[in-house]
Formats: sequence, C-alpha cells, structure tokens
Amino acid sequence: MPISLTETPFPRTVVRMNVSDLSRRLKVTPYELLEKLPSLGFDVGRRAIKIDDVLGEKIFKKWIENERRERLRGTLLMGANQGKDQAPVAKKEVKLPAVIIVRELAGRLGLPVTKVIQQLMKAGILASQNERLDFETAAIIGEELGFAAKPEEVKKEDAIETVQALDRVHEVMANEAEENLVARPPVVVVMGHVDHGKTRTLDAIRATNVMGGEAGGITQHIGAYQVVKKDRNITFIDTPGHEAFTVMRSRGAKVADIAILVVAADDGVQPQTKEAVSIIQAAKLPFVVALNKIDKAEADPDRVLAQLAELGVTTEAWGGNVPMVKISAKTGIGIDDLLENVLLVADVNADKIRANPARLAVGTIIEAHVDKGEGPVATALIQSGTLHRNEYLGIAGAAYGRVRSMRDWTGKQIDAATPGTPVKILGFKVAPAVGDILEVPKDPKTLEAKKMKTSQQVASGFTATRMVKPQGEEKSSKKVLNVVLKCDTLGSLEALLGMFEKVQHDDVGVEVIQKGLGNINENDITRAENSPPAVVYAFGVMVSQQAASLARDKNVEVKEYKIIYELFDNIVEHLNILVPPEVIVTPLGEFEAVAIFRTEPNRMVVGGKVKDGKIVAGEKARVWRGEEPIGLGIIDTVQSGKSTVKEAHGGQECGISFKGKTRIMPGDRIEVFHEEVKERKIAIGR
Repeated sequence: MPISLTETPFPRTVVRMNVSDLSRRLKVTPYELLEKLPSLGFDVGRRAIKIDDVLGEKIFKKWIENERRERLRGTLLMGANQGKDQAPVAKKEVKLPAVIIVRELAGRLGLPVTKVIQQLMKAGILASQNERLDFETAAIIGEELGFAAKPEEVKKEDAIETVQALDRVHEVMANEAEENLVARPPVVVVMGHVDHGKTRTLDAIRATNVMGGEAGGITQHIGAYQVVKKDRNITFIDTPGHEAFTVMRSRGAKVADIAILVVAADDGVQPQTKEAVSIIQAAKLPFVVALNKIDKAEADPDRVLAQLAELGVTTEAWGGNVPMVKISAKTGIGIDDLLENVLLVADVNADKIRANPARLAVGTIIEAHVDKGEGPVATALIQSGTLHRNEYLGIAGAAYGRVRSMRDWTGKQIDAATPGTPVKILGFKVAPAVGDILEVPKDPKTLEAKKMKTSQQVASGFTATRMVKPQGEEKSSKKVLNVVLKCDTLGSLEALLGMFEKVQHDDVGVEVIQKGLGNINENDITRAENSPPAVVYAFGVMVSQQAASLARDKNVEVKEYKIIYELFDNIVEHLNILVPPEVIVTPLGEFEAVAIFRTEPNRMVVGGKVKDGKIVAGEKARVWRGEEPIGLGIIDTVQSGKSTVKEAHGGQECGISFKGKTRIMPGDRIEVFHEEVKERKIAIGR
C-alpha cells in the first residue's frame, strides 16, 4: 500500500520491518548495510533480519545524509590533490573602488559575469549583475578568483555616495524602536523548475490567468500580487522559473520573507529545482514545499521527497521541519492548505515580519520599464514606512522624481502604500535599476544638487553603453557580432545580457554596442550601420516607421522577438555564420623535382622521384625551395612510364602535371597533402 505523504516513510502500524526492504531502498545489499551501520552509530547486530520501523526511519535519513557528506568530502579532496603539485601562482593586482557593481567587477577581473556571480553564490551572497558590492566583499571574491585587490583612491564626495548606496532597508530595520514595529503582510517568493506549475500555482492562488498572456508560456517579468487569507494579506513576488532568470530569482529571494518551492510530483527534482534550493538555503529563507501535479497517474511523491532529502530538504512528513503540501494547481486541490501553511510559517517568524508604518518609506525596486504613454514606470515593494502621493523619490541620494500616482496590483489608484505592499509608481524622471533601494528623503532639497548628474548617468546606462570587455580581448582576432538591444523592461534586458555572457568562444563573440528600454528608433539603426556586422533586436517593443524605413535603405537587419530563447537562438545562428570552418590537413607524400619537361601558363610538367608517402592526383601541393615555401598548387595528373595513374608511391619515379602559378625548378620539393574543410557549429548552453 502506498505511503501517505502525511505519514512518516514507514507505516506506524508496522512495528518491525525487514532489513532487506531497507537495503533495497538504499540501493545496497543487506550485508553492506549491516556492515556500515556501526560506523553510523547504530548497533543492531550483523545478523539482524528485522529492525524497529522507527529505527529504520532514522537509519534511512542518516544514510542519505552520510552519502551526501562523503560526496562533498571526495570533491574537496580531489581539488586539494590537484593543487598539491602545482607551484603557487602570483596573484594579479587589481584596484577596486569602495563600492562596485558585479558587472563592473567582472570587467575589471577580465572574467564572465556569470563566473563572478557563481563565486558570490558559493560564498552565500545573492547578487545580480547590477548589484553593488562593498570593497571587502569584492576583494574576497577577487582573491578566490586569483586576484589581489587594492583599494582605489576616491574623492570625498564619492565616499558620501558610497555610504548612501549601501542597502538601506536593513539599516532602517535595525534602527527602529521596538514599540514602533507592527505586523505587516509576509512577502512570499514562488520558485520552481520551468513547467512544474509555478505560474499555474499563482494563477490558482489569485484566481487570474497570468500565463495566458505570457509569450511561450514562460513568465518573463517579475510581478507582485496580493491575496487575502483569513482576513490577512499575503504579498507574492512572481519570479520566472528558467535558468536565464537566475539573477532575478535571487533578487526575489532577497526581498522575500518566505519561499514556496514548487516541485512536480511526476517529474521530480530538476536543475532549476536544485538552483532554487541553493538560493533559498543561502538566503536562509523559511519555506514550504508545494508538491504539484499530485493528481497525475505518474506522480511518485516518495521519489520526490527522497530527491529533496538528498539536497538537504527534509519535510515534516519525513521528520524534518519543512512543511509540505500536496496540490494540483490545475484543479485547485490543496491551494487553501498551501496558504494556511504560509500563514503558519509567517506566525513562526512573526518577529521578523514587522515594520514601522509611521516613518518615511523605504523599499526595493522589483520591476522598471519605460511606458510609451506613461514614461518611466517602476514597481516597488515598500518594506518600511508608508509611501504617499506627491512625495519625492530618492535613490542612492539622487533625485529620481516625485510620486504622481500609485496603483496597486489590481490597477486601482491608491494614495498610500504601507509596508509589505507592492505598488506601481508613476512620476520617475528616469527608470531606476531593478534592485535599487528607494527612499523618501527627509529634505528633498538635499537631492537637488545631484539631480542633473545622476539623471544623465542613469539615462546613459541604458542607451549607448558598451558592454565591458574582458582584459586583453581588445587585441583579439576573434570575429564579433555587434548587437543593438532594446527591451520593454529592465528585467528582460538584464536576463538577455546575462545570457550573452555565456557566449565564451575562441573565434566568435557578442558585443552589445547599444542597449536600452523603449522602441527602436533611427539612432539605433544608424549605430548598427556604423558597426558591421550588426543586428538590431527589439524584444517586446515596436520598430518605428522611420526606423524601419531607414533599416531598409541602409540594409540593416532588424529582428523582433517576444520570447527570450528565440532571440538567443538567432544570436547563435549569426555566430555560426561568423565562425571559421575547421580545416583538417593530412600529409600524403613528398616529391623531389629532377627535370622540367614542359612549361605552360599556370601549368608545368615535372619529372622526379617520390621520396616518401604517395603522390595522389587531384590533391593540393606546396612547393618548397630549400627551407622556404614558395607557392601552392594542385597535382593535376600523375604519370608512371607511359600510363596515367591515380597515385605513385615512395621510391617510384614518375611525372606530374602541376597546376599553379609557381615556377618549379629542379631540386625543389613538392609536399602533397589532403585538405578537408568541415563546417563548425558553436554550442552554447541556454
């Protein structure tokens, strides 16, 4: 009888269980199991046939945990042994400012930004490519990657901006008086592998069909929503579930209080599931496992829970502390239970889910874009204080505008946004960066001095900015595809730039020569025309009539897409055109010229001897005079005696008809070879 997921892995009605049954679950023999148990701290005897089911449960969990530790230990030992015989490498010195964004750090180190982000994640730091790092953090990461970081000299005014650029949310929360803190709605992030039903789960929760409006069925923009359960608000941050959105997903975890990990009961743990678990664990987020598609015939909950246990996720059903709910997002089964479990987790962590609504607002930008009619628009999650209409908007001490109007997630106009509330804000002069900390200043006049400077910096950051090249690449002979990229939102722009970073190839590469938000204009076409070969990509935006007409006149290629992976596939197609073919040269033989029998334009008849290998008609030949090559040609025909033959072998005397412009003289050596040209295709993981 199948084990219910509300029970422990071993039915409590069974007092004893066979050792052979347990060994089969662990995929070892009973002998191997009993031999190893004493080292794990279990004394059951080496001839035991049955054991208590409670003890069996403990053995199973201990065995899985020990296997994981042994795999980790083996990896570490392998790395240590590989480095044991290597001489210490001198670390290259690099100067870093007091605060640096991840993308700029990667550029200064000459490394792909994905590698730097991976190193940050190993250190338990969740940072996007546009996120700021302080010098100490950047120096440690640089050291791990083989660099010695030195502080860069900074001006006094830059030092002030550095302090303001640090994460203000935690600073604000830490300085709040206990009596001013009140409960706020918990912020929940939903994570999971693509196609495991994350979006359908959100659809079922909020009873709206978001996925129906998403191109390709993949959620491509971070959104925020609120639902009510037991007269309590819950805020959901909707993060895309595919690996291209790793950066956005980690950002979602940063602003969240609780996570929901959606895993399909029929498909089990997948690469993005593991990635989501790593992010949750690194962020130390309490979370709930939503076992989706439980109504499908192929569902195998036991297998999924075992896979999760290997990742260190032990659910309450298996004696752990992670709540697990069986759901069917398609039919709505278990959704109420899921929300109740979220509220229970929120109650357990109630001391952390509080804020002061009476102070000036502080929050995080979770989405930003330029709307054709409304201008720069951003969605912010208010994390402390209350944001009101007409209040000034400051980011890193700079003036970004004033709140003209606010809307909640349903589109309703509101006058105030309290802690834990996602709100769409109109009134920005320029679009902020996703992940920026928004703060209402005490005195708006303190922002005015930096208004013009910062506006220009931010605007330039999303128009004509070139991607940072790794050091040394400027002199590279590789062929580069120049790209002009315009997107509808910062989230899409960041995701695509993250995917372009994966293009690491010796012969070809991608350089974004211009990027930004909004429709394709004539300036974008001109930029591409001046940097051939170049392609203009419009992701989720339109191409103006003037730009389309100019593109036709200038023969500039413009491509429009709504699905990220189709755009990336087109990039790969263009790179495959640029990549040079592979030429395989196979030496065949060597011929020594003795006499010249006939000389014609572009042809000579030469007599001589095959010194080595064979001389084959129709193959290419290189002529050597002494130690210098003097020309190329083709062996048109080979003649042995009075007969024309296909080939002549070592030691034979023969005549050849050499086709080419080179004039051969007696004593020259003719090297014959076969040349095979193979078309190459680059393979870049998405």
